Amino acid sequence: MAACAICGKATAFGNQISFAGNRNNRTFKPNLQKIHAVIGGRKTRITVCTRCLKSGKVQKAA
Repeated sequence: MAACAICGKATAFGNQISFAGNRNNRTFKPNLQKIHAVIGGRKTRITVCTRCLKSGKVQKAA
Protein backbone atom coordinates (compact mmCIF):
# COMPACT_ATOMS: atom_id res chain seq x y z
CA MET A 1 0.00 0.00 0.00
CA ALA A 2 1.41 3.40 -0.99
CA ALA A 3 2.11 5.94 1.73
CA CYS A 4 4.01 9.21 2.10
CA ALA A 5 7.69 8.57 2.90
CA ILE A 6 7.80 11.63 5.20
CA CYS A 7 4.59 11.66 7.25
CA GLY A 8 3.24 8.17 6.55
CA LYS A 9 -0.12 9.38 5.25
CA ALA A 10 -1.92 6.52 3.49
CA THR A 11 -5.38 5.52 2.29
CA ALA A 12 -8.09 6.01 4.94
CA PHE A 13 -11.42 4.20 5.00
CA GLY A 14 -14.89 5.42 5.91
CA ASN A 15 -18.51 5.49 4.85
CA GLN A 16 -20.40 7.29 2.10
CA ILE A 17 -23.79 8.25 3.54
CA SER A 18 -26.76 8.98 1.26
CA PHE A 19 -29.73 11.23 2.06
CA ALA A 20 -31.66 8.11 3.04
CA GLY A 21 -28.94 7.17 5.53
CA ASN A 22 -27.66 4.23 3.51
CA ARG A 23 -23.98 3.56 4.18
CA ASN A 24 -21.46 2.32 1.62
CA ASN A 25 -17.74 1.75 2.05
CA ARG A 26 -15.43 4.34 0.51
CA THR A 27 -11.76 5.33 0.54
CA PHE A 28 -9.99 8.64 1.10
CA LYS A 29 -6.80 8.65 -0.97
CA PRO A 30 -4.01 11.19 -0.34
CA ASN A 31 -2.48 13.14 -3.22
CA LEU A 32 0.82 11.27 -3.55
CA GLN A 33 3.53 12.24 -6.02
CA LYS A 34 6.71 10.41 -7.02
CA ILE A 35 9.57 12.91 -6.92
CA HIS A 36 13.34 13.00 -6.97
CA ALA A 37 14.46 14.34 -3.60
CA VAL A 38 17.75 14.96 -1.84
CA ILE A 39 17.99 12.80 1.28
CA GLY A 40 21.27 12.54 3.15
CA GLY A 41 23.12 14.27 0.30
CA ARG A 42 21.96 11.72 -2.27
CA LYS A 43 19.25 11.91 -4.92
CA THR A 44 16.48 9.39 -4.29
CA ARG A 45 13.08 8.77 -5.81
CA ILE A 46 10.41 8.79 -3.09
CA THR A 47 6.64 8.99 -2.81
CA VAL A 48 5.53 12.13 -0.99
CA CYS A 49 2.15 13.74 -0.31
CA THR A 50 1.63 17.25 -1.66
CA ARG A 51 1.18 18.60 1.88
CA CYS A 52 4.79 17.68 2.72
CA LEU A 53 5.99 19.16 -0.58
CA LYS A 54 4.17 22.44 0.00
CA SER A 55 5.35 22.80 3.60
CA GLY A 56 9.00 22.37 2.58
CA LYS A 57 9.66 19.13 4.48
CA VAL A 58 11.28 17.74 1.31
CA GLN A 59 14.07 19.25 -0.77
CA LYS A 60 13.52 18.47 -4.44
CA ALA A 61 16.56 17.51 -6.50
CA ALA A 62 17.63 20.04 -9.14
